Amino acid sequence: MQPPRQNVSKGGELTNYRGVTRSMTRRHRNSLPVPDDLAMEIFSRLPSKAMAMCRCACKLWSSMLRRQDFTELFLTKSCARPQLLFVREDHSVREFVFISSPQPENPQENSYVVASNPLACFPRSSGFYGCTNGFFCYGADRFFKRLKFPVCVPVICNPSTGQSLTMPRLISKKRYGVQSYLGYEPIEKELKLLSMNNSLVSDEWISVEHQVLTLGTKKLSWRLVECCVPHCPSTKWICISGVLYYAASADGSSVNSMVLCFDLRSEEFSSVKFGKAMPDSTTTMVNYNGKLGLLMSGDSHDGVTRSSTSFELWVLLDAAKHEWSKHVYVLPPSWEDVVAETMCIAGMVGTNEIVFSPIYQRVPYYVIYFNVERRTITKVGIQGLEAFQGKSFKTYLNYVENVKLI
Repeated sequence: MQPPRQNVSKGGELTNYRGVTRSMTRRHRNSLPVPDDLAMEIFSRLPSKAMAMCRCACKLWSSMLRRQDFTELFLTKSCARPQLLFVREDHSVREFVFISSPQPENPQENSYVVASNPLACFPRSSGFYGCTNGFFCYGADRFFKRLKFPVCVPVICNPSTGQSLTMPRLISKKRYGVQSYLGYEPIEKELKLLSMNNSLVSDEWISVEHQVLTLGTKKLSWRLVECCVPHCPSTKWICISGVLYYAASADGSSVNSMVLCFDLRSEEFSSVKFGKAMPDSTTTMVNYNGKLGLLMSGDSHDGVTRSSTSFELWVLLDAAKHEWSKHVYVLPPSWEDVVAETMCIAGMVGTNEIVFSPIYQRVPYYVIYFNVERRTITKVGIQGLEAFQGKSFKTYLNYVENVKLI
């Protein structure tokens, strides 16, 4: 065995380097120069786009950033800094555009935020279903073998990572009429997709072929689940603490008058009666301190306008007893001075601020905060959306970045 090569420096000192360099290189490939906990803390403070670049830097970083404990740490920090998310359905190029901005709390008058974080674009071909835990679900037309026409299937995407995953074809002979809901089950830490078809049965539109798919399994597959509650589902839904809630109609009515509940752990359905209609245009489901809340206009079914005078919040207290509590929020006179166009209810920040957004974007773009405790109206400007003048957006509150890979 040859002795290690030696270099003679100008000062006459001998330096062994061949063996040391190789061992050091090998050691550095398999460990970081800082403890793992500190490295994870540093990485968790980076934006999601920088995270994607770090995954590509080396195998060691890639392995660490894919670990479940790291993605949970990042999500925890992201939940502490929720964002506003603007989703544009661009029909001209058939794609969804996602742009985020900081989400203000208790904003001051004449304040603004900058929507300068374009997250991702995904091809659009069918309906948009909504989001849960940083993941979005939408419909897409896909061709399958031995089929002449395309079939609508759900697609899961993550705007923070730019990933999307097309689900397999549902257990059904129908090509369209699919309604899907995406939920997160916190005990098993699983994303699950609930899908169903609408069918005309005895002259009534009801949901049929209810089925569930669990993401993260080696082979994605649908499994049928039983639903004993005849209903027609709607696009109004939310996931809270492992339960999917969605508004539905029954008995052939076209008006939503009940809430379906799907427990993601037991995969069982139940329903809650609601004493009045839930118009799609003026009703939004919200998470009110961990309980389901129905936020709706108190005096109009045609939209939220400057002539609106009040809003109602119905909070589900006991699903088994169909028990709700009602809160009425009367708008102050300043509402008429601020609102100049038709608005939609974006949701609630905390338990005391209702947020509204224009249906169509106008420059300057803005959202309106109604503080129900102080009865104040605050207009918050959104900069960075000037290129979308006159376009429609969906505005989501409390969006959290999730770097978990699909």
